Amino acid sequence: MHIAQRERRERWPSLTSLPHLLPLLLSPPPLLCHKPQLQAPGSSSSLMAAATSPSVSFSALIFLLLYLFSFRQADVAAADASPAENPFTARAALIRYWNRKVPTNRGQPAFLLAKLSPLSALDSATFSSLAAADPASLSLRLPVLCAAARILCNPADANTYSADSRKDDSSAFAAYQNSNFSDYGSGAKGGSNAFKNYSDDLNVPVDSFRRYSRDSVRHNESFASYAPDGNVVTANFTSYASSATGGAGEFSSYDHEANVPNLKFTNYDAAAAARKRSFSSYSDDSNAGDQSFAGYGKHGNSVPTSFKSYAENSNVVGSSFAGYGESASGANDSFASYGFDGNVPENNFRSYGAGGNSGSESFASYRDQSNVGDDSFSSYVKGGNAEAVEFVNYGNSFNPGSDSFKGYAEGSAKHKVTFKGYAGDNTTFKSYAKSGVDFKSYRNFSVNPSSSSEGDSAGASLVSLPNGKSTNRWLVEPGKFFREHDLRRGSVMPMPDIRDKMPPRSFLPRSISGRIPFSAADVRQIFAIREDTALGKAVTDTVAECERAPSRGETKRCATSAEDVIDFAVSVLGSDVVVRSTASTMGSKTDILIGAVSGVNGGKVTKAVSCHQSLFPYLVYYCHSVPKVRVYEADILAVDSKEKINHGVAICHIDTSAWSPSHGAFVALGSKPGMIEVCHWIFEGDMTWTVAD
Repeated sequence: MHIAQRERRERWPSLTSLPHLLPLLLSPPPLLCHKPQLQAPGSSSSLMAAATSPSVSFSALIFLLLYLFSFRQADVAAADASPAENPFTARAALIRYWNRKVPTNRGQPAFLLAKLSPLSALDSATFSSLAAADPASLSLRLPVLCAAARILCNPADANTYSADSRKDDSSAFAAYQNSNFSDYGSGAKGGSNAFKNYSDDLNVPVDSFRRYSRDSVRHNESFASYAPDGNVVTANFTSYASSATGGAGEFSSYDHEANVPNLKFTNYDAAAAARKRSFSSYSDDSNAGDQSFAGYGKHGNSVPTSFKSYAENSNVVGSSFAGYGESASGANDSFASYGFDGNVPENNFRSYGAGGNSGSESFASYRDQSNVGDDSFSSYVKGGNAEAVEFVNYGNSFNPGSDSFKGYAEGSAKHKVTFKGYAGDNTTFKSYAKSGVDFKSYRNFSVNPSSSSEGDSAGASLVSLPNGKSTNRWLVEPGKFFREHDLRRGSVMPMPDIRDKMPPRSFLPRSISGRIPFSAADVRQIFAIREDTALGKAVTDTVAECERAPSRGETKRCATSAEDVIDFAVSVLGSDVVVRSTASTMGSKTDILIGAVSGVNGGKVTKAVSCHQSLFPYLVYYCHSVPKVRVYEADILAVDSKEKINHGVAICHIDTSAWSPSHGAFVALGSKPGMIEVCHWIFEGDMTWTVAD
């Protein structure tokens, strides 16, 4: 007999040993005890006599056989998952749960199992007990939980460089991360600090510069290659270079390709004199973040600031300028190549340049070729003296957004505001200075610009684009949307970037996540996340989206565990379900050749459940029902070699009548809601559920 077979058989008692096991029927069987101690010393004969006595009923024997059979079946199921798997791990628990909820003998999806917590059985039990007693107590062991559970947490306390650090010589900060520069370089005379390759490719970098270079003279600093490729980036520049004289600061290649940046410049260069500041290649190619400039250059004297190549090619990045240049003298700020080719940029200039004297503001090539978005100029240059503002090549957007000039240049003396080469579609002017404003080459294509609103401006322009207009990369990335007839063997088509942009995380076991209150305040407290950080904002946004009332006809749920995902899919589709996702990211951003294509459920119209990741410390999926779709699986081949490189899953929405006219699919495909079906790939990290074939 094969050794493995012999070992497997020896785990189970033979029928000849049943008489020894019958006494177990007289008392509750011990849990998970494969080798019970049945014979006490000196009592073997009496137990044997009792076991073989005719008084033992036949029904008891049947009960024992059923008990042993069910116990063996459970063990066989666990053995199928992994020959040596601990039954108390998250993986083993989910496999048992899957087999109960989806009792069709289908294998568990590997990509779903890969998202489970790697917590050991002991750690899982420990943290589950803590969560059951008091979820807040998890924070006491947060570093251990974050590391062991593979979840997203703020980094440990940063290194601090304080006033005791060097003041008078140059320092190069290379390959640094998560550091706090507090009272660093105060009173420095000359010298420079270079922050290069700083916080590269980190998940949650948190850097703070407080009271940095205060009262310094001719001290320079540069931030180059700062936090590139970071996820959920937080940088705080507070009381930076206050009362400094001379010197210069440069932000170059700052936060390049960052995901969800949160950058704050507060009381930056306040009361500084003759300090030059340059923001170049700043936040380019970033995704879904915010930058705020508050109290920037306040009471400054001749503090020129240049914003060049700022937020270029960025997606949904907001910039807020509040209390900027207040009471400054001789300020000179230029916004050049600002927000170029961005998607839905949101810029708010509020209390900007108030009380300034002889300042100059220039907006050139501002938001050129960007897609929709909004600019608000409120309380702008209020009460200033001899302020000059020029808008050149402003608002030449791919799809016009909205500009609101409210409380603009009011009460200013000797001001001059020039709109030259201004394509001001969807623009409102309210309570602005009635003199000193010159409109040259001002174009406004709105029918009634004074009544245009933020809500309807984008949609109207999107569906009336002139033929031959250049495309915007954000809405019409090649291959992002396609028609059903494109998905056939032999077709060559571009594939979009389907890579998962979210930081890697895992599900927490349901015994833990189910006990954590799903509120932004509680989650931030338990996971020690500051509200004013990028991660803190993401938590707030995720909870708000989950609490949003469903759209008409939508059924939705935010799932905080893998079991929750299964529950929702089964509640919508029934227990005979299959979950699918595109196998890998191979072929992304290249042309691909479509191989064999098969339609789920024979290609018939069906309904599905789609689940998308949300940004949270642990995995949370936004799942919703998707009616009237067709789902396809397709082999993806390399165009040149014809070799299979991926296996894709695509979903085609048959009914698009309720979609917005401004939806990117109609820009890409050239149609209107309800007129065509729209297909797209299932991206990495997402999944779609359907009834099984």
